[in-house]
Amino acid sequence: EVKVTDTGQLQLIDDGGKEHKINKNTEGSIRPMHPSSVKGVDDMIRLGDLNEAGLLRNLLVRHKEGIIYTYTGSILVAVNPYQLLPIYTAEHVHMYTDRRLGELPPHVFAIADNCFFNMHRNKKNQCCVISGESGAGKTESTKVMLQFLAAVSGQHTWIEQQILEANPILEAFGNAKTIRNDNSSRFGKYIDINFTEGGAIEGARFEQYLLEKSRVCRQAPGERNYHIFYCMLMGMPAEQKKILSLGNAAEYNYLTMGKCTSCEGRDDVTEYAHFRSALKILMFTENDSWEISKLLAAILHLGNVNFRGTMENNLEGCDILTSSNLAMASQLLEVDAKELERNLTQRSLMTTRESVTKPLTSAQAVDGRDAFVKAIYGKLFIWVVDKINAAIYKPPEDPNKVPLSIGLLDIFGFENFSKNSFEQLCINFANEQLQQFFVQHVFKLEQEEYARENIVWKHIDYEDNQQTLDVLANKPMNMLALVDEESNFPKGTDATLLQKMNQFHGKGEIYIPPKNDHEAQFGIKHFAGVVYYDSKGFLEKNRDALSSDLIHLVETSTNNLLKQVFQKDKKRVPTLAGQFRQSLDSLMKTLTVCQPYFIRCIKPNESKKPMLVDRELCIRQLRYSGMMETIRIRKAGYPVRYTFDEFLERYRVLLKTSKCCETICETVLTMEGDWKAGKTKIFLKDFHDTMLEVERMKELNEKALLIQKVLRGYKYRCVGIKRNLKCALLVIQKHWRGHKGRKLYKVVQLGFARLQARVRARQLHLQYKRKREAAVVLQAQARVYLARKEMRRKRKAVILLQAHTRGVLARKALKKLKRDMYLSAKEKEEEQRIILERQKHLEDVLRRKKEMEDKALSDAITDQEMVDSIFGFLPPIIGGQEGQAPVGFENLEGKRIVTEEIDIDDLPMEEDLPTEDYDDLNEYSFSKFASMYFQGAANHAHIRQRLRQPLLYHEDEGDVLVVVDHSEVHGRPPRAQEAGPGAGNLHAGTPSSDDVTEVSKPPTLQTVEEDSDAVVGEGPTLERPMTSLEKLHIIVGYALVRRDLRDEIYCQICKQLQDNNNRNSYFRGWILLSLCLGIFPPSERFIRYLQSFIRSAPGGYASYCAERLRRTVMNGARGEPPAWLELQATKTKKPMVVSVLLMDGRSINLPVDSATTSREICQVLSNKVRLKDTFGFSLYVALYEKVWALGGGREHVMDAISQCEQEVKRRGGQEQHAPWRLFFRKEVFTPWHDCREDKTSTELIYKQVVHGLKFGEYQSEKEDDFVQLAAKHLYIQHGSEGSPEDVRQAVQDCINPSLLEAKSEAKWVQMVSTAHAQTDSVKAEMVDYAQKKWPMFFSRFFEVVKVSGPPLPKSKFIVAINWTGITFLDEREKRLLELSFPELTGVNTTREGKASGQVVCLLTLKGDFTLSGSAAGDMAELVTMFLGGLAERSRYAVALREVDRQDDPTFLSFKKGELIVIIKDDEFSQQRGWIKGQIESTKQTGAVPTDAVLILPTLNKPTNELMVRTYLENTHNLPCTMARESRLWANSREPIRQALLKKLEGNSEPCFVFLLDRGAPILKYMGDYPAKQMHSPLELTDQIFGPATQNEALRDEIYCQIMKQMSSNNNRFSMEQGWQLLWLCCGLFPPSQSLLKHTQRFLESRRREPLASDCLQRMRSSLRMEPRKLPPHQVEVDAIQQNSIQIFHKVHFPNDTEEIFEVATNTRIRDLIQNITTKLNLASADGFSIFVKTDDKVLSLNDADYFFDSLRQITDWSKKAKRVKDGGPVSISYIVFFMRKLWFNVVPGRDIEADLIFHFPQELPKYLRGYHVCTKDEMVNIAALLFRMKVNNDKSQFVMIPRLLKELVPADQLKAMSDNEWKKSVVASYNKHAAMTVEEAKVAFLKAVCRWPTFGSAFFEVKQTSEPNFPDIVRIAVSKQGLTIIHPRTKDVLANHPFNRIANWCSGSTYFHMTIGNLVKGSKFLCETSLGYKMDDLITSYVNMYLRERRAGQNRNQRFNI
Repeated sequence: EVKVTDTGQLQLIDDGGKEHKINKNTEGSIRPMHPSSVKGVDDMIRLGDLNEAGLLRNLLVRHKEGIIYTYTGSILVAVNPYQLLPIYTAEHVHMYTDRRLGELPPHVFAIADNCFFNMHRNKKNQCCVISGESGAGKTESTKVMLQFLAAVSGQHTWIEQQILEANPILEAFGNAKTIRNDNSSRFGKYIDINFTEGGAIEGARFEQYLLEKSRVCRQAPGERNYHIFYCMLMGMPAEQKKILSLGNAAEYNYLTMGKCTSCEGRDDVTEYAHFRSALKILMFTENDSWEISKLLAAILHLGNVNFRGTMENNLEGCDILTSSNLAMASQLLEVDAKELERNLTQRSLMTTRESVTKPLTSAQAVDGRDAFVKAIYGKLFIWVVDKINAAIYKPPEDPNKVPLSIGLLDIFGFENFSKNSFEQLCINFANEQLQQFFVQHVFKLEQEEYARENIVWKHIDYEDNQQTLDVLANKPMNMLALVDEESNFPKGTDATLLQKMNQFHGKGEIYIPPKNDHEAQFGIKHFAGVVYYDSKGFLEKNRDALSSDLIHLVETSTNNLLKQVFQKDKKRVPTLAGQFRQSLDSLMKTLTVCQPYFIRCIKPNESKKPMLVDRELCIRQLRYSGMMETIRIRKAGYPVRYTFDEFLERYRVLLKTSKCCETICETVLTMEGDWKAGKTKIFLKDFHDTMLEVERMKELNEKALLIQKVLRGYKYRCVGIKRNLKCALLVIQKHWRGHKGRKLYKVVQLGFARLQARVRARQLHLQYKRKREAAVVLQAQARVYLARKEMRRKRKAVILLQAHTRGVLARKALKKLKRDMYLSAKEKEEEQRIILERQKHLEDVLRRKKEMEDKALSDAITDQEMVDSIFGFLPPIIGGQEGQAPVGFENLEGKRIVTEEIDIDDLPMEEDLPTEDYDDLNEYSFSKFASMYFQGAANHAHIRQRLRQPLLYHEDEGDVLVVVDHSEVHGRPPRAQEAGPGAGNLHAGTPSSDDVTEVSKPPTLQTVEEDSDAVVGEGPTLERPMTSLEKLHIIVGYALVRRDLRDEIYCQICKQLQDNNNRNSYFRGWILLSLCLGIFPPSERFIRYLQSFIRSAPGGYASYCAERLRRTVMNGARGEPPAWLELQATKTKKPMVVSVLLMDGRSINLPVDSATTSREICQVLSNKVRLKDTFGFSLYVALYEKVWALGGGREHVMDAISQCEQEVKRRGGQEQHAPWRLFFRKEVFTPWHDCREDKTSTELIYKQVVHGLKFGEYQSEKEDDFVQLAAKHLYIQHGSEGSPEDVRQAVQDCINPSLLEAKSEAKWVQMVSTAHAQTDSVKAEMVDYAQKKWPMFFSRFFEVVKVSGPPLPKSKFIVAINWTGITFLDEREKRLLELSFPELTGVNTTREGKASGQVVCLLTLKGDFTLSGSAAGDMAELVTMFLGGLAERSRYAVALREVDRQDDPTFLSFKKGELIVIIKDDEFSQQRGWIKGQIESTKQTGAVPTDAVLILPTLNKPTNELMVRTYLENTHNLPCTMARESRLWANSREPIRQALLKKLEGNSEPCFVFLLDRGAPILKYMGDYPAKQMHSPLELTDQIFGPATQNEALRDEIYCQIMKQMSSNNNRFSMEQGWQLLWLCCGLFPPSQSLLKHTQRFLESRRREPLASDCLQRMRSSLRMEPRKLPPHQVEVDAIQQNSIQIFHKVHFPNDTEEIFEVATNTRIRDLIQNITTKLNLASADGFSIFVKTDDKVLSLNDADYFFDSLRQITDWSKKAKRVKDGGPVSISYIVFFMRKLWFNVVPGRDIEADLIFHFPQELPKYLRGYHVCTKDEMVNIAALLFRMKVNNDKSQFVMIPRLLKELVPADQLKAMSDNEWKKSVVASYNKHAAMTVEEAKVAFLKAVCRWPTFGSAFFEVKQTSEPNFPDIVRIAVSKQGLTIIHPRTKDVLANHPFNRIANWCSGSTYFHMTIGNLVKGSKFLCETSLGYKMDDLITSYVNMYLRERRAGQNRNQRFNI
């Protein structure tokens, strides 16, 4: 400032306030200051005074104002303030985050953020070189940048804290107090911080350079040793110090050489606590920490070992003075004390022949000791760094994929002491390299690029230090090379080294030689000035050698850490200079590939005082750092440059015209035009880049706002229309459109009506005309034919009648004439009288009968009596026990041992039909059916006349004639002369006097076809009256033969029952209806009407008839009329009971009905006798000498019984006494029958075999067979010991009587006895023998007719099927053809026609046979079952085509027609099309595709002939199959060898290589590739989609591979799996735009597929959403595997309730929270969160993440942790909870639902655990409320209060009062709230608790190690107010930290760490807890909530300002 004095003289006042007079001499050298220099500028490029003075003053002015940071372009100049400034808070972190350089005042945070931003934007590694002198603040700047990067990462992960905590450890070991700096880094470090693509820190690596090891042994005056020693001695507990025999720092030589043991401003105790905490955080174990302390203590003790010189044998030597230090050191090093002493005082030398020991002088011993100590410390430091790196650095899984990184270089500054040694030379060499890097980057490369791009540029001169580098390290014979060379010479000394340096560099400008030969100092001109070095000790320090004796001593140590740190590194460079150069070269290479940033640290003064600036010191630092030239080049240059493509891609949004880059710059940088466009790049200033970024963000925001505005406008318009306007608009539109539409419709309707009328009239006229003409012609012809026919019939009848009449009359006349000639008159009179008496008697009989009938009609009878009256007396019998037993079964009848009964309720017949809804049967009334379908005038009402035409229309004339001619059978009562005893009419009407024609006999069992004459009514008539049963058989017989008559019969019965007042007739009709319902079902058309009609039945007939109808519909129509046993069931309306005999003599009575099938009875019997192997057991019917099988299928049992009754009747017996029997026995064996599977089955078959032997059923030509079987029977019955009587009984049991007669019984007994002594067999062998010996006797027979096929002797024959194969037999059991099962290639069934049975086609190697028969379907089913079972169990297959896969060992290669042995070890899934096979000749095994082989249905090895025939038969369709597989775009069973998409060619990423690997996960999932081990679907989906979720380039490839595999794929299972994959894929991520239309076309062309439309919808949704980050979750895979496209997940709530919610693939957590909130009717979703509970953790999910991604991340993490712990695959169970997480704006009573479901159940446990501070009155009041919640208003429960106190009172307050006092207080408070409900009590509890400051807090009990004033165990409460530390016993608040004071926090597996206050010097709090992750998450959530509120407030303020 210039002032004018009172005398008029000019005075100059400088910045220090001093006045300087201006005279004429000095006036010329003074010039005015530029305005920019008055108050200083942020960026020194903008200084007007561009000179050293201007730079210095700018820094000085800003320093005085407390502004320590100044820009020079993008270079930051930082002046050390020597005090803590409040500019490193969390607010500053948020302020500088995501801001461009220059937007805010200069700050180190801005450089760090710019590094982070450019790394994220450009995907290029960044580095920051922090340089400056010692004490300039490099280390602090590094720490601050590290803190910022950790904060801006925003993850608060443990790895971030580990990286931060590495600094305290490294500083403790590598930093020390020097004269210039209290925390001087005595080593260099480069921190390489790795980031994920999302910008989160994922690891770091520390590189250390040249630790100053000499400081351990020697320090300059005023300096200290490394911090770790002082911290350990001050902070270690006394107990541990005692063990290590440690005292204070003043006691140790190594710590007192600098006469300084303390450091102002450092608290060694606190620093040691931080050091120990950091060790824990970085996974150093307690043992590691102790071992480190032992080595450090050993170093201190070794430093106190003193030597005394001695002389022995004229040789100088030394001894160790007696002290405890040597013993303690050897104890800590765990070596022998004597050996240690010897190695410190002697040295071994190796000669050519022997080892020589040389004593050391005291000076040499000291040097040796110091070298040993330095080696220990140096190697310990390296081990610590490696240990840190092991904890924080994880090598990338993909070595080709290098993560993005930011490097921070904090290396020693330029040093120039009074005495400089080898370390200073290395340090200054490193600084020269960094200066060159700076120069090259800022000056050289930049100016070269300007010239290359033709930028007009004025060259700027700068100071280049390349010559210095050449002398030091680059030129041949450089100084470092000379030091290394001389170190390798054993005789090399420091003097010889100095001579060589003088020789090679003495004449240069850089090297300054010593002034004379006696001096050891030489000088070097560095960029920062000349430095003189003392060459003494250069070689020794460079050799860095340690005595081999000491090395061997270390090897003998038992200290593991000592041995670890001394492990030899074979690749280690032998000299220190070489090591340093190697690491420095690596560092420079790393820096070269990064985009660098520079921070120049300036030390303001040497006294380390704040607010003091030494101008000379500062200007010197500015000068040698080249700051002046830097400012010039930065001011004139363009530090920011882009290629045109990069620039356009980045700033295209700013483009307004088509001139691209230049237009953008001209538009945006209008006022700042100093930018240049080169040949390929555009060059910008720093602030240009900032302006462009700001404009880009503005433009993007505007565009985003525009899009949001349009979309929101659209949304709100839609909502507005729907909510406010839609109703009104719709009403108006509805009425107007309705009016307009009706008007137009009437006009159109009228026109169409007229048109229709005309068209229809014309059509009807033409149709009528044609039909009338046709009818006239037909009528004429018919009438003529009928007239002629009638005329002929009548004429014949008249002639016949006339002839007979005339003959009779003539004979009578002749007889009378002859008689009259001989009789007298008296005789004639007598004859006349007799005739009159007979006539009178007949009239009396008729009159009495008429009276009896009238009386019978008037008497009331029951329905049971009605049945008796209709069918005669039916005694209650059990079917199957009447009469004599059939031939051959008398013995079973005689020895019936047990009669068991089966209850009807225990009878599991066949599965019921689907339950129908009968609620709407009222709509199906019989009258409605009659009005719709009855012909003519017929209606539904009862009539008494005979029907003249059918009720329903029938196309078949025969049906019509049957109905008309036989309607009287059920339409009238029989005449008197026709009625038998007890006979009546089924549907009796009133008596009629009309003559009735006799009816013909209905079809019988043996008559399947009808007599054609009988059908048309012209057959012979019966001359006798019919019984009721015969009439019933007529009705049923026609219904069974003619299906179309069934509805007619039911309709006629229903019609006669409708409104029938005659009780007799009415009950007869229901009896007939119930019987018919059990025989045949109605049609589908009539069934519901019949069901409706049945509901009106009298008595119990409704349910009885309904059940019979249901059973008949289920099991089908019968084939025979009802049996007598069924008539008995009409009395009780209950099932019949039949008796079934088992072959072991047991008899089982079981209920049956008319619809019961043999399958049902076999199933019931099997269950009753606990038969497991049920196949082949059948029901047999025996009658007289006949026995036949009903099988185990659909045959009706009552049909067989009806057949038996008809046979008995045919033989003249009575049906009701038919002697039939039912047996349960083995009919057929399976080819794979095994007696061991079922002992019950074996027992029954064994009994059957014995019975068959006895009665000659099983024959053999050899007597020995019978003997062996009888012997086996004897052994089974009596064991190995059998008496003669037992043998005789066995012979009688097994030997047929005819054989006994042929050979005496004694002979048989003898033979059986002999065989019995030799046998040791069991009954299973007997069964197996019978199976193999008599296969035809264990066969199922079918009568068939050959329709087509190879020629056979007969076309009608019997097919016998047994376990050996199929045999064709004629009626004499002669074998026509035998087929084994391997000769069968297939079975097909068809139906020939309506009346014909099924047709089965047997495809065989001998030709194809087409056979028809009534049971052809059962035969095909049996054959198919045998073939399938054999194929399933077969071990043999024949190759249909050649497979050559020698390149893949998974597959088996084979040739056509070759036999392949199948290995069944479940290695491959046959369901997916693969089996494991083996070539028998070569024993090679591998996967075989099932479509390439034919599995032979055999259990034995097939013959070569069979294989050849099978191969030739099945290879005709191979060419088309092979052609299909060869198409590239179609599915294939071979993995692809290269990518389908061209853009992935040559992609070597492991994730992509895996997709092309032989593993082929897509093919494995779809079953198109064999998997040696069964992979779970989740494993395969992980392999398929995992790489694609991480790498976008693979997504299209996944789509293409799935669609390729689904193209032309005929495998149903494979296609189902493929659709599942595509469904999952469409939900995870969409295809690219280029593939999108093809994928859409693929899906749209397959709309019929169930999942196609949903895949299309999911893909369209994924286009609008962010892709998923992880592969599908187990729930998604399970859902789609069950073909469910809806996924539901259970969510639990704190009140122990749960709900099911639908969760889609793209459902985010916030969406699910909103859905739950809506469903529960909560007022707001704010503060709620989804939690997932696993076995050991409860984790909160991030709102923005996808639900299934979050679940997958948690379960994967849990699986990984558990797998590491337990080993092997694990399954993780989890539960999803919905709870309140953040307790803000919670007011009890405002949201009752939230209070009851969440707030109360979450707060109650905290209260009962005693976490809150509350008064006694509050506790009593709350206890009363809790008691009311438990008992409500039940006062009788007062006595339970003492027992319930733990659930009413906080745990720590139970002893505050006695139980009775608590009871009295609670009862008194309870009575005050008499009218309160439970819900109100819960709300009242919350209202009481919410007044406490800890309401809504989350509490954590932790162990802390940071604060000595706090107890070890503290309670931490996290709430909306912040984090509170509470004393757990007294509940006093120890500390309270609001969230804005918590600068950083993170959690580890067992730790939680936070920094309070400033990032640099803030206090740290570390605690041990397994719940640290919860604390971390809660703090993060609260902080984010407050930040959102702050931003929202700022946005509102901005809007108001606008």
